[in-house]
Amino acid sequence: MKRYDFYDSPHGRMLLVADGDGLAGVYFDGQKYHPELEPDWRRDADHALLAQAKRELAEYFALGRKTFDTPLAPAGTPFQKSVWRAISTVAFGETLTYEALARRAGSPGSARAAGAATGRNPLTIFVPCHRIVGADGSLTGYAGGLDRKRALLALEAPRPALLSAA
Repeated sequence: MKRYDFYDSPHGRMLLVADGDGLAGVYFDGQKYHPELEPDWRRDADHALLAQAKRELAEYFALGRKTFDTPLAPAGTPFQKSVWRAISTVAFGETLTYEALARRAGSPGSARAAGAATGRNPLTIFVPCHRIVGADGSLTGYAGGLDRKRALLALEAPRPALLSAA
């Protein structure tokens, strides 16, 4: 049985879904492919996995977390899962093109297919598909919307060190 709860992020409300021992979905309100709540799903704000995911999201948005420890359990095809694993290797503050993503996923020459799999990523932020960009570095599609993609990349942008006054 799936458990779910909500998290109010600085960029809108998010639905978090746990399935078994892993996080199966993290979706912004209004996001493309946002699932409908099923009758057999149960809201559970105290579910340990969901509480961990909410804590890690809060740390991420407060600039204190660059990687996630919550166990993941996304449902998808073997190709989608290979792309999502490859996305997970893109470090905080970095970007990767769809072409390079396809190579990293073991499918060189499949940039469009990698793009389609990226768009179906059910674990926004935890599998950081906002870090995938067009061949020329442009911000291309993002299921959560380009404004959110822009904001997430800005959140992760390097910041100059503060200099103390002499």
